[in-house]
Amino acid sequence: MDVILRHHVSTYGAGTQPLVFAHGFGTDQLAWNYVAPAFAADYRVVLFDLVGAGRSDKAAYDFTRYRTLDGYVTDLLNLLRELQLPKVVYVGHSVSGMIGVLAAIREPELFERLVLLAASPCYLNDGDYIGGFEPEDLEELLGFLDRDYLNWTSAMVPSIVGSDMRPELLDEVLASFSQVDPAVARQFARATFLSDYRGELAKLQVPALVVQCAHDSVAPSVVGHYLHAHLPGSTLSILDTTGHYPHLNAPVATIAALERYLQAEQVATQ
Repeated sequence: MDVILRHHVSTYGAGTQPLVFAHGFGTDQLAWNYVAPAFAADYRVVLFDLVGAGRSDKAAYDFTRYRTLDGYVTDLLNLLRELQLPKVVYVGHSVSGMIGVLAAIREPELFERLVLLAASPCYLNDGDYIGGFEPEDLEELLGFLDRDYLNWTSAMVPSIVGSDMRPELLDEVLASFSQVDPAVARQFARATFLSDYRGELAKLQVPALVVQCAHDSVAPSVVGHYLHAHLPGSTLSILDTTGHYPHLNAPVATIAALERYLQAEQVATQ
């Protein structure tokens, strides 16, 4: 199928440098509505839905292909190649941050730089590493999701998004989560929360900005420091906000962090 239809790709903007936004678990490209337009004057903004999310081709979802994040990594690389984009600036929220890292490790020539927004290479606490979840707590969370996805969404999403989020934005996120097929959500959640890509980080050759929230129950700020320490040539920005969705409940701060990084990199390469 045509990649534009498969991922419901949309583009706009007056610039030539592609700025590709990738959403996280439970949401779709509409989650970028409060951030992406700020870059339209200077960039070519590219938005898309992961297969299984938003207005993507739901028939394209394959339970074998998407058992791990590798299927999404391949999708991203195929999308960039088929759109024939020059080197892109890739902005990935949450799990899509790691999808971008893995894609840029595999084909670095497609990427100018990465922005990892509330991303995590591993969600489990492991010795000195603090990922945010004890194994038994994560299994309980995933078990609840397996049993009743819609009730899990109603119970868990408000705590994940954080207390700073306005009620109307929370309603948008809840509506987005509720549109995901429960079977797809169950598999994507396990592919995300049970993954461990810490061993891959040192392989990244593409510059990256790590943007982490100061108070995030899903990807704690200490995870941002870990990413910064293990991604060669990375930059760290901690936003003074609560929750896992800074592009929704702190769009101004998120835009400012991206602009500072992109402008500094432009100056450095001139």
